[in-house]
Parts: sequence; C-alpha cells; structure tokens
Amino acid sequence: MKKKLLAQLMALTMAASFVACGSNGGQSESPVADSSTESDIAYIQEKGTLIVGITDFAPMDYKDESGNWIGFDADMAAAVAESLGVDVEFVEIDWDNKILELENKSIDVVWNGMTLTPEVTNAMETTKAYCNNAQVVVVNAEDAANVNSVDDVADMSFAVESGSAGEEAASSNGFDYVAVKTQSDAIMEVAAGTSDACIIDLLMAGAMIGEGTSYPTLSHTVELTTEEYGVGCRKGSDLAEYINDQFKALYDDGTMEEIAKKYGVQESLVAQ
Repeated sequence: MKKKLLAQLMALTMAASFVACGSNGGQSESPVADSSTESDIAYIQEKGTLIVGITDFAPMDYKDESGNWIGFDADMAAAVAESLGVDVEFVEIDWDNKILELENKSIDVVWNGMTLTPEVTNAMETTKAYCNNAQVVVVNAEDAANVNSVDDVADMSFAVESGSAGEEAASSNGFDYVAVKTQSDAIMEVAAGTSDACIIDLLMAGAMIGEGTSYPTLSHTVELTTEEYGVGCRKGSDLAEYINDQFKALYDDGTMEEIAKKYGVQESLVAQ
C-alpha cells in the first residue's frame, strides 16, 4: 500500500514538473510574440489599409471640391499604399497627439509635412528627409515692407499651430502668441485681425497666401528657421525603411518630381 501511494505521489510530481516547464516565459516557442519584433508592414497588409494621420495643410494634404484628400503628401502616401497592395485612408488628427495616435495604432503613419525635430525623431521611427521647408512670419501685405528681420516683429501678437515647429519658433524667440488647432486657423487669425502675425510653413504660405489665393491681402516675410520634412512611423517599425525605398524608386523614375510639380513644391524636393 505504501509503495502504491509513493508511486502515485511521484507521478503527480513529474506531471507538475512538465506543466512548469511548458509555462516558462523564457522559452522561444512561447505563443506570445514580442510586439517590438512584429512587422508593421505585415500588420498593415493583413488589415488591408494604410491609415495616414494628417491635418488640413495645403499643398501637402487638403480636400478637393469633391471632398477627397489630395496634395503632395496625400498622393505620395497613396502611391506607397498601392505598392503595399492596400487601400489608403486619411484621418485628421490633433497635431499635439500625433505620437499617441501612432502608439495606439489609431493611425499607421504621420505624413503631413512633419518637421524632423528631436522630439519627433526620438519618439518615432522616421524616414529620411524628402522636402526642405522653413517657418515664416505672415503679416498683412500692407505691413510686409516694414518687416525685414526678427526684431521688426518682436512686439507683434502671433497665432501658431499647437505643437508645431511654428510654435517652437515663437517660443524660442520669446514672441507673444496664442496656439490654435491648425495652421489654417493661424492664418485666419491674421486675416480677421485678432493676431498681428502668424508663423506657418513656407510651403503652405506659397499655396495659401498672396495674389491668386484665398488670402490675397497677406504676405510672408522673414524666415525664422530652416527644416526638413519626414514621415513618422511607430518606433522600431519596418515601414520607415520601406517608405525610404519607395521614395528612392519614385524619385529615380520621375514620379516624385511629377507629383511635386502638380502642387508646386518641386523646388523643395530632397534628392533620394
């Protein structure tokens, strides 16, 4: 009887040992994959859509008369989505929350004339630069002749897009400013007379202010910064390098320049 009981106890002990070995988190055959090693490309292809985080920012991302998103960045994103074999979807985001939107997988990329600042490159996996840009001061055309340097605008009130390179430029120069939701809102502040000036991207200024635009009585003046645009992906994502490869191919075959000319940004292109 004692021998039989001892044999049962030994059998139970061995079974428990096998269960413990099978539940060891350090084993390579664990079904739970480390998210840092997962392929973003595979994830996007599996769900069938590349979700692009944007703001209304001509000439990079804006809507045509039919309500479709167009622009240099929009067209480039569509081309990359096509190369992946997926659809493209554009989602307007709060620019302040772009990093969180990526991490939560609400979007797959930030592709909206995004300046490659240290904050961005530290928080995201970014592509190489594809466009040059600058932050410029926009004022009423009648005042533009008197604005030749930063000192000439030091006492003005500014409007800037919250979380943008324009806000960073205003802060670093000690300007009095109010932060608004988008660069378009910043322009409207000046047009309405609620701010003396705004700081926006040079590429946007070329498309939206001056003769023949929606804001013919506004003019851009001094450049506060020079910068480069890149596309932002999730940290560690393999998508950034894929987009770099697509940029190279689209640059070499002339497609990138063709799209750039369509929106008047060809002079800002960075060779790939």
